[in-house]
Amino acid sequence: MAEPHELTMLEQAAALRAGELSPVELAEHYLRRIERLDGSVGAYLTVTADRALADARRAAGLLARGASGGGEAAAGAGLPPLLGVPLPVKDLDPVPGVRCTYGSAAFAGHVVPERPPGGEPAVVTRLREAGTVLLGKTNTPEFGLPAYTESRVGPPARSPHDPSRGAGGSSGGAAAAVAAGLAPAAQGSDGGGSIRIPASCCGLVGIKPSRGRVSTAPAGDVSGLPTAGPLARTVRDAAALLDVMAGPAPGDPVPLAAPDTSFLRWCERAPGRLRIARWAEPDVPGVTVEPEVLAVYERTSALLAGLGHEVVDVAQPLRPGDRDAFTPVWSVLAALAPVPAEREDALLPLTRWLRERGRAATGVEYARALNAMQKAGRRLAAAVAPYDAVLMPTLARLPVPVGALRDDADPAADFAAQTAFTPFTAPWNIAGLPAVSLPAGWTDGGLPVGMMLGAAHGAEGPLLALAAQVEAAVAPELRPWGWGARPRVW
Repeated sequence: MAEPHELTMLEQAAALRAGELSPVELAEHYLRRIERLDGSVGAYLTVTADRALADARRAAGLLARGASGGGEAAAGAGLPPLLGVPLPVKDLDPVPGVRCTYGSAAFAGHVVPERPPGGEPAVVTRLREAGTVLLGKTNTPEFGLPAYTESRVGPPARSPHDPSRGAGGSSGGAAAAVAAGLAPAAQGSDGGGSIRIPASCCGLVGIKPSRGRVSTAPAGDVSGLPTAGPLARTVRDAAALLDVMAGPAPGDPVPLAAPDTSFLRWCERAPGRLRIARWAEPDVPGVTVEPEVLAVYERTSALLAGLGHEVVDVAQPLRPGDRDAFTPVWSVLAALAPVPAEREDALLPLTRWLRERGRAATGVEYARALNAMQKAGRRLAAAVAPYDAVLMPTLARLPVPVGALRDDADPAADFAAQTAFTPFTAPWNIAGLPAVSLPAGWTDGGLPVGMMLGAAHGAEGPLLALAAQVEAAVAPELRPWGWGARPRVW
């Protein structure tokens, strides 16, 4: 058998059920790798070694009882789908009894109560009920606000393909963990691109689900922008993790019913001949796309046409200024973080700048911004509606060096640089539509280049069928550790 970390998440789950892997040995394997390699990529803010081993022992007991039943029970019938598989949780999502910093030095010592007010996040509950083993909490920037993962509470998250480059944000630690083989897959969250950006920077599959697909309970959903989603090395792993995470909770503002079949099964379906729109023109004035990114965009377009799809050029549907409402809404979200007054000085300049803007907004101004944002979302949704999918670059640039976007001396310039780096991602949050970033190409220097496929609201299933087809065409001899060259840190 290959080394355990070289197996995909689904291969690990199957090996655990077959008795070819022990949950405790698998957890210990990942903990040793984290201890040895995490200093190079900054994937984790907290490693929960004792919790992981306890979870693994419980999983081993369940597997042993299932096997002792014989017949279907021996094959794992009735057992949680990811029983014994080690997975981390992003450090924006509190886990009872575990430190949660929210990526901020203001919460560096914060430990979540065993019984937190309102309960644990629905996504954390679903990961636990799926039988996963908690490896730890992955690195994230302060409150998940920037498109890079750099903070005062931990080291920067770096791309395992080139550790001089950032892993992206805000799920940068999750992406670095998966790409470096420090977790088989990971949960992330995405309010403006925070799953797809690090997926592109680290050569992974990252899914931002439709609004309402993954419950935000028990937290509120004031803006409708953020959602949890998976990061993985393969489309099938990402789909299987989305199956675990998806589902409504009572009171969700936009509940979305479960699909007729699992997202994993959608990956086995032939998508048929699709009509796919494409655009690579940013809606942000003065922002251009790097030639190496455009080259992969053209190759991916040709690949889709070669698979029999109709690829149609469409003008950028958003007009200059359509996304202007995103910034005041993002600022209000930053202002909502409950930072004690005496800890405000511990916040980064960008966070303080956003919070000042958010606190200065009146209720009427915020309502107007939400209304304008909804209009922009409708414009994008209307442009997507005539097509089965849309292709565009995930990012306008290749992964940038650590520190290249961050500007503590000028937070406004920092925010503008992030927008220029990620012009294609936030509109899909504004509209609440699903999108997946795929590692569709590699530069001569070994840097990954992601391409994004988006679709209409609720169309994750057909989107994943197309993504799986593209994955197979891009990598007909897909290696278990990824689509491209083995990362430098592996």
